[in-house]
Amino acid sequence: MATKRDYYEVLGVSRDASQEEIKKAYRSLAKKYHPDVSTDPNATEKFAEIQVAYDCLSNPEKKANYDRFGTEDMNGFAGGGASGGGAGFGFEDIFSSFFSGFGGARTKTGSKRGRDLQEEVTISFEEAAFGVEKKINIVKLDTCSKCAGLGAESKNDIETCKRCGGKGTVVTQQNTFLGAIRSEVVCPDCNGTGKKIKKVCSECSGTGRVRKNKYINFKIPGGIGDDQIIRLAGEGEAGVLGGSPGDLLIHINVKKHEFFERDNNNILLNLPITFSQAALGANIEVNTLYGPVNLKIPSGIQSGTKLKLAGKGINNQINGRKGDQIVTVTVVTPNNLTSKQKEIFDELSKTDEMRNNSIFDKIKNFFKSKNN
Repeated sequence: MATKRDYYEVLGVSRDASQEEIKKAYRSLAKKYHPDVSTDPNATEKFAEIQVAYDCLSNPEKKANYDRFGTEDMNGFAGGGASGGGAGFGFEDIFSSFFSGFGGARTKTGSKRGRDLQEEVTISFEEAAFGVEKKINIVKLDTCSKCAGLGAESKNDIETCKRCGGKGTVVTQQNTFLGAIRSEVVCPDCNGTGKKIKKVCSECSGTGRVRKNKYINFKIPGGIGDDQIIRLAGEGEAGVLGGSPGDLLIHINVKKHEFFERDNNNILLNLPITFSQAALGANIEVNTLYGPVNLKIPSGIQSGTKLKLAGKGINNQINGRKGDQIVTVTVVTPNNLTSKQKEIFDELSKTDEMRNNSIFDKIKNFFKSKNN
């Protein structure tokens, strides 16, 4: 077994630190390296080391013995009762021993779920509408193929941990003003695995995982929206010591279209038309996601009118609904007119003036009668 580090160094406190400072340092480090929340690959080992250091330094008798002889071992500790145990130890520590999970939240086999990974994929507007199959390349910690995640050169190189008897945990005892408190913590010798490896795997150096490049094919369903996430279960990093693998979360970015916009499952399109088309009506070919179609423009249509192309929206494979294409008509004012066009508009303006004068006279007569 490797030489133990100095307990004060492990907790990052000075040798004259108070019990309150020791307790504060322990809490901070325990939260940081707790195996169920930490992403540090050596979290299990560090957490066990922190636990052992705090178990010694939080007990005045053990601490005094450690300061004097460099070891926490004391004769008669197992039946030590509550003498001297209250210093620097309160109700928070007692409850954390049972409920916070700092000692036994990890399974007795030391297994841990793999980390989730995140990637981004950008697709076109049409790919988002109809769906598409993509392939991405990711780098991740995967199960070592040589040892199948065991971490040992062979099965014969794995033996039961003598300190914990294969349980993965050991029982420690702390003296408090309420009496002796016994708690179960991760075994510092095997880091909670219950096993000791005599010869580690030459491929993964005993971790059970190696870094690999992997190509992953996946399907994007039609109707997916911008900034939505696809979860590929089990495609994250491999678990530790038989733990389940993490997931791969793919964030979808959808490019903007040159002409189309999306409103839920509807497709929006602005269609510019001329004065003559608006006045006389017309049949105009417009683009849709499914190809060009003919759209009938009724005569006398006004700018801003919305026309519907039923069923030409997005066929959403996620919610099973299909939208329409909504065409908003915009009447464009002409510029750079030819002489002939100017003559035509001049003739039209005369009829407009006659109509406008007639309306103006009616309004004028109305208010004149009101005033009389």
